[in-house]
Amino acid sequence: MKLKVFVSLLFVAMPFFILAQDKPNEEPKYGWQNEVIGGINLNQTSFDNWSQGGENNFAWQLNINFKFINDQAKTNWATSGKLSYGESKTGDLESRKSVDEIKLESVLTYKSGQFLNPFVAVTGETQFIAGYTYDPKVQISNFLDPGFFRESIGVGYKPNDIIQTRLGAAMKQTVTDKFTARYTGQTDNKIINKVGAESVTDVNLKISESSIFTSKLELFSELKSIETTDVYWDNILTAKINKYFNMNFNVKLLYDRNISTKRQLKQAIALGLTYTFL
Repeated sequence: MKLKVFVSLLFVAMPFFILAQDKPNEEPKYGWQNEVIGGINLNQTSFDNWSQGGENNFAWQLNINFKFINDQAKTNWATSGKLSYGESKTGDLESRKSVDEIKLESVLTYKSGQFLNPFVAVTGETQFIAGYTYDPKVQISNFLDPGFFRESIGVGYKPNDIIQTRLGAAMKQTVTDKFTARYTGQTDNKIINKVGAESVTDVNLKISESSIFTSKLELFSELKSIETTDVYWDNILTAKINKYFNMNFNVKLLYDRNISTKRQLKQAIALGLTYTFL
């Protein structure tokens, strides 16, 4: 992936800068703003002497998203996370996991200006339990095997409540145990550290009273290999049917040359139950 791809991906968020309008000045509200939302999606089909054929199947997925923000006159400390796990079972096959994700982020921003502000940030990502490929069944991952961590410092830009982006110097660690070769390309070093540049852009766009679009684009380029860029792009469209039920459409794109020379793409649509705890 060439450097121009890195630049072009940065421009993905540019329309939001153009379309977003500043809101009139309002009296700031300082203090904690907390939100925890949990949801579960279920899907089940059963057949008995069904002439058209088919296989019994059952699938479930649990999602928990949280955000804790301490906003003060000179600082903003935002900690957010995403926890997802799900399994599916078809016919006589054993239950297999379909989703497994732990993602955490904490960003401390110092308010030095109206739009541009320095920040320090820490992110981490791994999974809950072992992952497998099948036919034959072979384990290929586990908790913190791999695990991905980043620490960064730089300048953030937030023109309004719809979009915010940050750019800075960063370090990235890939942590492994039994599957070192698969995720680092090496055989004897279980922790790989990279130094480079990071860009993170968040979009939170309320389309209507009952639907919202969120997008998170994370880019990391290693200094000694600037033409190779790691990409994490997660897009979610949520439409609320009523107080407890909603529909989610999720498209996720990943690229990490240490794992695969090709991009990874995942798409999912789900109808499920959601509940706001805070």
